[in-house]
Amino acid sequence: MMSNSIQLSERDQLSKSQMNVLRKQGQVPAVVYGTDVGSISVSVSEKDILSTLKRNPRAILHAAIPQNGNKPVLIQNVQRDPISNKIVHVDFYQLNMNISMDSKVTIHFSGEPVGVKEGGILQVELYEVHVRCMPDKLLSAFEVDISGLGIGDHLLVSDLSFHEGIEVLSDATAMLVKISHAHAEEPVVVPA
Repeated sequence: MMSNSIQLSERDQLSKSQMNVLRKQGQVPAVVYGTDVGSISVSVSEKDILSTLKRNPRAILHAAIPQNGNKPVLIQNVQRDPISNKIVHVDFYQLNMNISMDSKVTIHFSGEPVGVKEGGILQVELYEVHVRCMPDKLLSAFEVDISGLGIGDHLLVSDLSFHEGIEVLSDATAMLVKISHAHAEEPVVVPA
């Protein structure tokens, strides 16, 4: 599960201008926190963090943490500049592989529903669900085949069947997706 690795570099508490210099050098200020490591200020290569986010933003990473050795971490939060969308800060959470954790799992819908082929409209209500599991059971995404859904059909969180060891925390009655009737155009009555 921990095939992905990431190198973190030690950094001191920096002023805002020093942080900007760090970013110009292709490094992103970051923090690692967790029960084993406390809270450590680090930096990470912007290139590494971008490729990790692209591959799997919820991957468990094998991080080389200064003065703490290799530890499993998860990307907890990514702050981006609202104008340039560049990453300005990353929070890593150091995992204890023996304790269950809460996370989100992205739902990927596959297949073209029968109802859409018949003229219905696909409405996706939820793209992710909250789960609790051991870190090594965490999924980055869960594939759901919706090709069998007809007009008027829907899928609820309770309809998902995850592997053993994954507890769904989201409301079981929450709607994931539904196929609605296409609304017929109302005839326009022109007064004589």
